[in-house]
Amino acid sequence: MSMVMTILEAHVSNEHWQRFEQVFNEATKELDPGIVQTFLLQSEADPTLWRIVTIWQSRQALASMRQSVVTPRGVLMFRGVGAEPMLSVFDIISPNAANDSRSN
Repeated sequence: MSMVMTILEAHVSNEHWQRFEQVFNEATKELDPGIVQTFLLQSEADPTLWRIVTIWQSRQALASMRQSVVTPRGVLMFRGVGAEPMLSVFDIISPNAANDSRSN
């Protein structure tokens, strides 16, 4: 069972950047079941381009979340600042375990 990455991406007007970051930070204080990690990203080349990248334990974990809610939380975050995100889903083929070995 391999992990999965979702990427929600949209352009956010600069007057909404601070609010968007606040909403993301508040909403991710506790992660939903099945989420390993999530990140809020802002493009350096185009600062209006934002992404929410989420690592899921498995495709089943992602499917369970999608079946349990009408609209995923990340989509609602983008819509709350007037942006309609595009979703991409990727299978994680070869995760880098270097961080795990540093704990020794």
